[in-house]
Formats: sequence, C-alpha cells, structure tokens
Amino acid sequence: MAETLTFSCNALIIGGSAGSLDVLLEIFPALRSEIDFPIVLVIHRKANNESLLTDLLQARTSLKVNEAEEKKALVAGNIYIAPADYHLLIEEDKTISLDYSEKVNYSRPSIDVTYQSAAEVYKESLVCILLSGSNADGVNGLKIVNNYGGRVVIQNPSTAIMPYMPQQAINNVHTDQVLHGNEMAEYINNLIKR
Repeated sequence: MAETLTFSCNALIIGGSAGSLDVLLEIFPALRSEIDFPIVLVIHRKANNESLLTDLLQARTSLKVNEAEEKKALVAGNIYIAPADYHLLIEEDKTISLDYSEKVNYSRPSIDVTYQSAAEVYKESLVCILLSGSNADGVNGLKIVNNYGGRVVIQNPSTAIMPYMPQQAINNVHTDQVLHGNEMAEYINNLIKR
C-alpha cells in the first residue's frame, strides 16, 4: 500500500483475451468514481461485437466507457475500449491513433502495440495489467514498459480461465504484482492520487 503513495499513475492499460471478461466484470463495479487517470482496455474480440462490450461494461461502472476513436484525447476518469480489428496506439500528445496494419501475435488489436506506444508516452507513470488469454500477446510490450520504468501487474494464472498469457508474462517480464482477479479493483483504486 505505501508503495502506491510514492508512485503517480497517469494512465492504466488493461490487456486481455479469452477468459478476461469475467475479471473485468468483477473489477468494473468496484472502481471508484474519483479515478484520476484514463483507462485503456485492449481485449481480443470479434468485429461483430462492436457495441456489446461497451454497453456491458458501462452498465457496471460509474466511469464513462467509450469506444476508442481516432484523434480523441485521453481524459482522466474515462475508459476507452480498443475497437475490434484495429490496433490502438497512444500518440505523444496523449490522443488515440487507430491502425489497421498487420496482426501482431495473431491479434488486432494487439496488446503489445498499445503497451509499447503507451510506455513511450507515459514512461514511469504507466501501469499495465495483463489478464487471462491463450497466446503471448502483451509479453513483448511489457518488456518495453519495464524498460521505461512503468508498473506491470499480472493476473495470477491459477485464477485465469486461460492461464497461458499471464504465465508467459510472469516467465519473461519483471512483474511488480501478481494479483487474483478479485484484488485488481482495490489495486486500481489505490492508484488514485491522494
């Protein structure tokens, strides 16, 4: 707990794939309305589910949930969801850029792409959480987060429906915290600046 007092979070990126929705549905209702940083969500999903995820999560949180749009500025207290079939990058001016280039780790959006671009912008004030999934997307991006001094939080693989993704991160990346799904909301709330 004392650790969060010396650390300032200016952006939170949450990445996940198969099995991560269950954790998100546990986290979102418990998030405090005073969240003072933007949250970007990169979830592997099919293109035909466009608004379903946004509506589902909006119904469970007091924070504003947005489908990410090109050139929109990231605003504290808002949640931005990477659109299906587009990479989400964060520009130097803290706006969103959507990209349709080739898949990374068989994925578009790729968690790696968003982690890397966010690390280059937010450096040591970035927190990245990686949830359940069945491929290694996120691992290379987290290495870059490490290089810039950002924080890395991984879902405990023993609590993940698909443990492969978080386990790959634990095996290959410096991890600041390994948390159960039901501990994540408290961790995020503790990032609020006092």
